[in-house]
Formats: sequence, structure tokens, C-alpha cells
Amino acid sequence: MIRIEHLRKQYANDTQLKDVSVEIHDGDVIAVIGPSGTGKSTLLRCINRLEKPTAGRIWVDDIEVTDPDCDINKVRQRMGMVFQSFNLFGHKTVIENIMMAPMDLLGKSKQEAYDTGMHLLRTVGLAEKALNYPDELSGGQKQRIAIARTLAMNPEVILLDEPTSALDPTMVGEVQAVIRDLAKTGKTMMIVTHEMNFAKAISNRVFYMDGGGIYEDGSPEQIFDQPKRENTRRFVHRLKVLELIIESRDYDFLGMAGKIEAWCGKNQIESKLTNRIRLVFEETMQLLIPLLTPLHVQAVCEYSEQTSVAEWTFRYAGAKLDLTQSADDLGITVLKSMAEHMEYDRKETETLPNSLYIKIKSTVQTK
Repeated sequence: MIRIEHLRKQYANDTQLKDVSVEIHDGDVIAVIGPSGTGKSTLLRCINRLEKPTAGRIWVDDIEVTDPDCDINKVRQRMGMVFQSFNLFGHKTVIENIMMAPMDLLGKSKQEAYDTGMHLLRTVGLAEKALNYPDELSGGQKQRIAIARTLAMNPEVILLDEPTSALDPTMVGEVQAVIRDLAKTGKTMMIVTHEMNFAKAISNRVFYMDGGGIYEDGSPEQIFDQPKRENTRRFVHRLKVLELIIESRDYDFLGMAGKIEAWCGKNQIESKLTNRIRLVFEETMQLLIPLLTPLHVQAVCEYSEQTSVAEWTFRYAGAKLDLTQSADDLGITVLKSMAEHMEYDRKETETLPNSLYIKIKSTVQTK
């Protein structure tokens, strides 16, 4: 078991990990996901102390790896790591790369190391490459060799830091297939990955990292299908988000329209949908402004890269105000003509208790 308590890692101008506390159980296969720069790789590197934590404590079973007197090299014999770059020795053959550590660190005989190495090469489908040198291999083959080299030490824990990120897309599948088989062996694994389908298929647990910590920890079904927290939902559904705050009846109408246009352009939203996104905002605000006292509106647009669907959520202060029931207003008629679905909700305990959801009609032509 790996136990982490109040882990912090701070650099000169950045705090990658703020306060991480978690337990990783024997046999867990954990996919670590999240936006770039949120400390995913740093977490793995702190666990095997390639990075020295600024604060906090880490145990592997009953050994505290953050203890200054810890023999970290002995711990690393139980904890293999696979990097983005393959780190193979170019002047040695494939089989020699795999044999080195078991002979040097575990004291295995040359024959024993060779037999184990060939077995592992057959496991990753590359036995015929045993006498080749690394520069004679493709990227996918090199990464499979790197995994075999890690397995040669028979580690109890395997840390994989974006093992397919440096590969040509055509080679990703072959490495993922090896890792899928490895995940079935019962070893404890942590895999940093940006491949969401792979993460969902391979893991029994998912860490979504954001804000310098583990923002949400759950099963693949929970994280990918029913995330509990907002940032997780936005990430796994590949949502792009625009938030606008309106607190004055004389708000910068043209400036807001410009922000919407710029956001749509940045996210490559096609022009017809961009126009509808802007018009829905304008029409809704024209309806709300005369009716709200005080005027406080939070307008959030979410665009899904997966489905090309855009939705506005307008949250606003004041008494109950359900625009979906205002059937006679021309503005409402225009709004409903652009909406696939409109829904109103009110939560009395919220600062902005009124919520209006508008799913914008698709601009894709169907036959």
C-alpha cells in the first residue's frame, strides 16, 4: 500500500502540488488524468522520490520514502517507472538493456537474466528484436522494450508517466495493449494519461487532478459517466466554458458580443452556431434586464468538442422569474426558435436562485 499525507511540491514560481493526501491499495490500477500542468507527473516522481517533496510524507508499505535516512535505491527496486522518453542505452542491444538491472541490482546470473528477458520480450511481442539496437526500433517498439525492462525487476508497483505521449498515433495501440495485459496481473499501477478511453478501460480507480491536488477520486464509471464535481465534468466531456457577469443595466453590450465571438473563434466553433450562441445571449439579456431587481446575472456557455453542442445557463438574483412560461413575448418566441430545449429551476438557498438552461439547436444539417 502507498500512503500519502499532506504532500506539497513547490518550485520557484509554481506550486504543482498543494496538499495531497490519499491511500493507494495493493492491486489498484489508477489512471491519473487532468489538464496539463496540474501535477500529475510530479505526483508520480515524488512517490519514487525523483522529485523531493517540499512538505508531506509518503510511505510504501511500512517504509517512509520521504525519510532522509531511507534507502531510496532499495525502495526503487520494488517500484518500476516507465517514462515518456524510453531511456534505453543506445550502445547496448535490446536484451542487454533488459538484463542489466537484474544482474547489477538483484544479483541474478547472466543466464537467469537472459531467460527472464527473453520471456518478457515474448510477452511484449518483440522476441525477434532481442539482438537489435534501440535506434533500429520504432517508437512503439522502444516503449514496449522499456516496459519489459521495468518488469525484469519484478516490481510490486509500476508508475507509468504518459507512456504513449511521445508516440506516433499509429503506435499508441500496441503499447496500450501491453499495458492492458499488465493491468490484469494484480500489480499496483499508476498511469498518467491523456487518453480518456484508455483510462476508462484499464483502471479500477481514477484520480482527476486539478488545482494542485486530487480534485476527484472515484471509479471509472463515476468519473467518466457521473462525475460529482464541476471541473471533472467539464474535463471528461471536453467542455469549453465562457463565463460572463452582468451587474449593470448599462453593461458593455458590444464588448460582451466581442468576447463571445472571440471565444467561439478560439474554440473553432462554426459560424452558424457562433451566431446562435451570441443571439441567445442577447435575447435572454434583453428579456431579463427590465425584470430583475437587483440586476445580477451569471451567464455560462458550455461547448462540447465531443458533440458540437452548446448550452447557456443563466443564473440570476431576485424573485421567481420563469421565462419559459412567458409565451406571448416576441423575444421569447425568438429565443425558443433557437432552442432545442429550455428549462427553468429555482433553488432558494443559492445566492443566485433562478436558473435558466438553454440548449441551442444544432446547426448540422441532417438528411
